[in-house]
Amino acid sequence: MPTVEVAERAGTEPSEDVVLTLPNAVAVLDGATSLRPTERTGGWYAAELAAALRPHLDSPAEPDLAESLEAAIAEVSTAHGLSPGDSPSSTVSVLRWNERLVEALVLADSPVVVFTGSGVDAVTDDRLDALRTPGNDGHREWLRDGGGFDERHHRELRAAVDATGRWRNVEGGFWVAEADPRAAHRAIRRDWPREAVRSALLASDGVSCGVDQYGSYRDWRGLLEHARTESPGAVLERIRAAERSDPDGRRWPRPKRHDDQALAVVEFTSDG
Repeated sequence: MPTVEVAERAGTEPSEDVVLTLPNAVAVLDGATSLRPTERTGGWYAAELAAALRPHLDSPAEPDLAESLEAAIAEVSTAHGLSPGDSPSSTVSVLRWNERLVEALVLADSPVVVFTGSGVDAVTDDRLDALRTPGNDGHREWLRDGGGFDERHHRELRAAVDATGRWRNVEGGFWVAEADPRAAHRAIRRDWPREAVRSALLASDGVSCGVDQYGSYRDWRGLLEHARTESPGAVLERIRAAERSDPDGRRWPRPKRHDDQALAVVEFTSDG
């Protein structure tokens, strides 16, 4: 069987990332942080959705991944009376395997990276990033100018979230797990023959930023090698150290000084 190592670290307490591990699957969910007080946070939603997704992933019938996620979203929405456009939300990334196949599903910005004998295959969803424009990027400009993570930054960030929120789960926008089950079928999908896969990573954006933004690692292979030689926790610490070196966000403008981190490392090589 593949081996799975998981490392998690909160940026602020409590973490809104959730990692689900099963004998045949791993999932990472990153709940969206609410910028307005609410009882049902993104972390609450991610935990509820992970619990609903578990029996679908663990089913011997191996239902289609998008259909499994669709059913889980519907179950959580119905159980808690959630309405599209007025619900907490979460990214969802899933890796599932059997004796023949390894499958990945990515909905929003928590990538799955698969290492095969022929290279590295990063399964990413950049539709939210594609919506970023100068008109909704004021919080980053404020940080670049030295304003820091203050109340002005919070207001600018809230305005940016409101602007992009109009494009959540609509044509031409971005797709995320929320209260519309149909979003599951807009996920990015990929699969590989089981014998071709050596390793895989699942990461929340609090970890992928170490490759995509901070330059903590030259590429995903470098991150995997560090996780192997030291530990997944050492990966989180290196990325957190980069954030600590930029406490006001001038070098790397970002929503929060420290984001939640979740990393799962899956090794298939022990299968032979």
